[in-house]
Amino acid sequence: MPLVALVGNPNAGKTTLFNSLTGSFQKVGNYAGVTVEKVSAILQLPSGPIECIDVPGLYSLKAVSEDEHVALQVVQGTFPGVAKPDLLVCVIDATNLERNLYLYSQLAELGVPIIVALTMSDRLQKSGKDIDLAALRDLLGADVVPMIGHKDKGVSELKAAIERALEESIAPDPGDPSADLLSEGVAALKERLARIGMDVSRAELRRALLEQNSEFLLPFEGWPEIQEAFAEARTKLQGYEQPPEVTSRYLWSSGVEQAVVSQPRKNRTHLTDSIDRVLTHKVFGLAIFVATMMIVFLSIYSFADPLMKGIEAGFGWLANVVSPTLASVPWLQSLVVDGLIGGVGGMLVFLPQILILFFFISMLEGSGYLARAAFLMDRLLGWCGLNGRAFIPLLSSFACAIPGIMAARVMPDRNSRLATILVAPLMSCSARLPVYVLLIGAFIEPNYGPIWAGFTLFAMHFLGLVVAIPIVWTLNRKMLKGKRLPFLLELPPYQWPKWRDVWIAMYFRGKVFVQTAGTIIVLMSIVIWALSYFPRLGPAQEAGVKQQYVAQHPTADENAIDKRLAEEQLANSFLGRFGKTIEPVFVPAGFDWRITTSILSAFPARETVVPSLAIIFSLGEGVEETSGELRKALGDATWPDGRPLFTLWTSIGLMVFFALCAQCMATLAAVKRETNSWKWPLFMFVYMTTLAYIGAVLVNYLGRFLG
Repeated sequence: MPLVALVGNPNAGKTTLFNSLTGSFQKVGNYAGVTVEKVSAILQLPSGPIECIDVPGLYSLKAVSEDEHVALQVVQGTFPGVAKPDLLVCVIDATNLERNLYLYSQLAELGVPIIVALTMSDRLQKSGKDIDLAALRDLLGADVVPMIGHKDKGVSELKAAIERALEESIAPDPGDPSADLLSEGVAALKERLARIGMDVSRAELRRALLEQNSEFLLPFEGWPEIQEAFAEARTKLQGYEQPPEVTSRYLWSSGVEQAVVSQPRKNRTHLTDSIDRVLTHKVFGLAIFVATMMIVFLSIYSFADPLMKGIEAGFGWLANVVSPTLASVPWLQSLVVDGLIGGVGGMLVFLPQILILFFFISMLEGSGYLARAAFLMDRLLGWCGLNGRAFIPLLSSFACAIPGIMAARVMPDRNSRLATILVAPLMSCSARLPVYVLLIGAFIEPNYGPIWAGFTLFAMHFLGLVVAIPIVWTLNRKMLKGKRLPFLLELPPYQWPKWRDVWIAMYFRGKVFVQTAGTIIVLMSIVIWALSYFPRLGPAQEAGVKQQYVAQHPTADENAIDKRLAEEQLANSFLGRFGKTIEPVFVPAGFDWRITTSILSAFPARETVVPSLAIIFSLGEGVEETSGELRKALGDATWPDGRPLFTLWTSIGLMVFFALCAQCMATLAAVKRETNSWKWPLFMFVYMTTLAYIGAVLVNYLGRFLG
């Protein structure tokens, strides 16, 4: 199957064009062994199917970031497991010909057939300028198809051009619009060789003239007139100094632009300049950015809430429907209801946050504002090794670390992307909120009032950000040891976002999450269910528990007895036994086996902490963080020697532990997906759990010191 690669500068309209060509038939994944995203699709053309691949944006064939290295290898056909493209579709922005043609001049020397998709020609015409397409085709030596991607104009013409180019398979031969001695000599030699039936590219002739020991002339030893022509051309070039490659290429691209565009082009419109003076201002721009991000944050945090509750209610209804039908087989009932339905529901509940996040990211990126926001934040984040793009993933992680980790794709290089992913879960996500609300409501608000309660809630959210900054600095300086790339960013023109691009981005991000991270979440949920369900108490053991409980509580009803049985069952399970086994490790933090078991049971999702504590303290399932019964049960709990289990400092230590730990299977699954390796989620789990443990121990010992 022929392979066609879309190549071009960032912001040239490549993704919009790819979406117009392929729609929802795309396949999204990672290139093997790297974290760079691979987007491909199968296109059905009249001549047969072809594979189309969207290559990461390039400014030149001198790669700097990981994305650019992968793009360069794909274009050159050296990336493992990816065939060399049979055709390159070079996407060129008509309003930025000089810069875009620099990359084209390099691609044209690869010997691969190329066609040019000329985007944004409508914007060029609106500015009162015209472009001579026939002259452009002649100077580029390739077919040029004008496109308006978001309106699907030119799509059918581009498909036809792709078919023709694949059939003819002719590499381009760009003309040289400059009038220096070298270009004149190349043109004369090309014409002379054409007379004897030889079609030699200008690039080959240019190299042959400049290299004294060139092997180009070896086949022409028996052609005196050719030898004389080269000797004459070289004589004329004596003393000629070739400009540096970059200068030479820009001279060529500038000459092409002047030859085909009706009048000189301005880089910025007056309106764009006026808007940028406000949006990139160090004071007003920052204020607007904070307000914009606050809207995004509140949207993820608030707008997703009814959708998430709807998903939870839907799966709760499904569990209630299914549960009675399996009542005759208790273990199967628990597996299906608690393990399978609970696992799938626990995974899909994150989907609204992911979709809302990528809706806003796509809107901001499509409008051109995201580049301005990254420019503003680079001043604040640069000292610790990140650039401005990192702020959006970190801010998103306050709602949920999973969309924040996925949003780290906006980072320009591997090291900054990895550093952002590794600290994103330190931001206090919404799943930690029930733990904070429960403990603050039980031990801080009753004793210290609502002001201190509010301050504690703020402090828990702020703690992760404070810890993340030195962690990023340490990762960048001591571990990743990556050189921070210069923050070079093109500010694209303002425009209305393309709705097709927005919906496609949301669709594929949601699909990727459900197919990859979702699979791991569901499987691990079943594993955690099994560990908390088995081994079961025998009839004699159940009878003994009931008898002992009734002896201690003569007026206990059947519901209270069932709750006590559930507590004993959890304590007897593999998970409960493991909690008791590692209890000595957590005693320095002030945690007994009950708190430890609730921490272990929260691995599928932090939201399970409150239900687990309710079961452990004999209150049964369905108890929420605002329950007065649960708060009283925690306050009444004691160690075997009668000391209170929960104190002010124990509750703060537990909140600090949850603020810093990686106690979320969904987050680790997302990190595996984004890094394409289990090494980094394992590292994240170890370093964050260690931080959390040290923080909880320090709080406990501080409490002892203060009495």
